[in-house]
Amino acid sequence: MLTLDNVYRASNVLRDVVRKTDIIYAPKLCPGTELYLKTENLQITGSFKVRGAYYKMSKLSAEEKARGVVACSAGNHAQGVALAAQKNGIKAVICLPDGAPISKIEATKSYGAEVCLVEGVYDDAYSKALSLRDEEGYTFIHPFNDEDVIAGQGTIALELVEQLPNIDAVIVPIGGGGLISGIAYTIKTINPSIKIYGVQSTGAPSMYKSVKDGKIEELERVSTIADGIAVKKPGDLTYELVSKYVDEIITVSDDEISAAILALMEQHKLVTEGAGAVSVAAAMFGKFDLVGKRAVCLLSGGNIDVTILSRVIKRGLLMSGRSYQILVELVDKPGQLKDVSRIIADLGGNVTSVHHERANEGSDVNGCFLRIILETRNFDHIREIEAALKDAGFKLL
Repeated sequence: MLTLDNVYRASNVLRDVVRKTDIIYAPKLCPGTELYLKTENLQITGSFKVRGAYYKMSKLSAEEKARGVVACSAGNHAQGVALAAQKNGIKAVICLPDGAPISKIEATKSYGAEVCLVEGVYDDAYSKALSLRDEEGYTFIHPFNDEDVIAGQGTIALELVEQLPNIDAVIVPIGGGGLISGIAYTIKTINPSIKIYGVQSTGAPSMYKSVKDGKIEELERVSTIADGIAVKKPGDLTYELVSKYVDEIITVSDDEISAAILALMEQHKLVTEGAGAVSVAAAMFGKFDLVGKRAVCLLSGGNIDVTILSRVIKRGLLMSGRSYQILVELVDKPGQLKDVSRIIADLGGNVTSVHHERANEGSDVNGCFLRIILETRNFDHIREIEAALKDAGFKLL
């Protein structure tokens, strides 16, 4: 049974294993809120997952350790289990979805674990891990639906209440629910007045839908850049804990997540993966009532695949009004491009690409289109540029 004593025991076990990650003040991410960031993206292995995995494995019997362990993961739990197994001299087999970022696969191997790639998503890897458990006699280390794993994740809450007094709210990413279960149970037991908010991706809202409908539901498919929380079905234990201790759950889009990743990089020099940034996305886009409150966003992980980072940044620029495309209808005569460029330059816009197109059939024979991609400060800046172009007599499409 999950108890506060168990969370404190986990904290003692982990004292010399994990980092007590810093809390950083982030005043610009959510104006009107005293917002802080709990930087588990800077944890060893790059995510909080090592806490629960290590504590669970510390409680195995000598016989269980001798047989070895098996786990399934979208990536971060894999690294936590692999590192814990390495430190304890235990054989570890990790089942990962074949779409997991290469960086997470290679990192898992680097800790000495045997990796088994499974076609599909996390839930398919889960089924394969259970098969190996039954066939080989391994002990299965569940990524979220286990009381000891949940207790390990709950140690973050003990750090939070010590590091930051008088917290009003904690915003936590949700995949299978192990992280938020541990944090919500621990904080609500210590101080029931603190609000616990959960965040999922709109492309993988399994816990959101389950809590909303009052029963555990399994999604047919998941699709999100936040691969670390792409879980089709929550656990029965985590569902019960979330239903009891979490105040509200919302979802954020991939565009909102991308904007949060970009903001964290620019403003705080912090690299987060999609799952790690959903809490900040929720704060940035006003998903919860945080005005005048002291709130903490948990950055759960930083293991983003560098091969998709440029695409995420591009989406983040678009979502935050930092990049914009304008299509201008012109009369094909000398000086038109010069006039458009002058207006944009005078207002501080930076043109990065220009494409000139002849008018289509049915348009004015002297007509043409100018497609311009430019760097801007924000959406107000975009509206200012558009208004100036229209005032100068240009037609925007």
